[in-house]
Amino acid sequence: MTLDILALSGSLRRTSHNSGLLRALRVMAPPGVTVDIYGGLRALPLFDQDRERDDVPAPVADLRRRIREADGVVIATPEYNSAIPGVLMNALDWASRPAGDSSLRGKPVAILGASPSQFGTARGQMVLRQVLHRIQAPVVVEPEITVFRSHERFTPDGTLLPDEVTEDLMRRLLGELVRLIEATARPETAVSA
Repeated sequence: MTLDILALSGSLRRTSHNSGLLRALRVMAPPGVTVDIYGGLRALPLFDQDRERDDVPAPVADLRRRIREADGVVIATPEYNSAIPGVLMNALDWASRPAGDSSLRGKPVAILGASPSQFGTARGQMVLRQVLHRIQAPVVVEPEITVFRSHERFTPDGTLLPDEVTEDLMRRLLGELVRLIEATARPETAVSA
């Protein structure tokens, strides 16, 4: 059985360190786990409650479908103003609405992030955890991966430099996500007694 993980980067920057984290995560995925990096964040229109049910924009329908089809989600977020970027919040708004039909409700999620600051993305991840809690998406508790001084840990094109500690944490994060997926898996059909 293969587990399919959808990976979202909260950064649109071409040489994003957070996108680099996801590329590294995809390479280190264990056998039986695929990491598919979502590249459509830029195409999502601003959230519009008038369009959440009817006249749903095609990029939104695609994001919702891909989240539903995935076994779990990984989100790599930068930290902007001690929070998460607007483009990521916009994607979460679309994916979690309408409230009764959220593609994220019950979907196991792992989070990580990179920032050039001394604190990494600790504050931004705290905000993201609050949002995911409200959406009712179970989140991997640890390890917490807040890559600080990221400008020293990535190449100019956004590739993670060799770093045993970070790579070990990322493997552990994937392992914990797999465990969370297995723990929250629902049987396809109910068995009657």
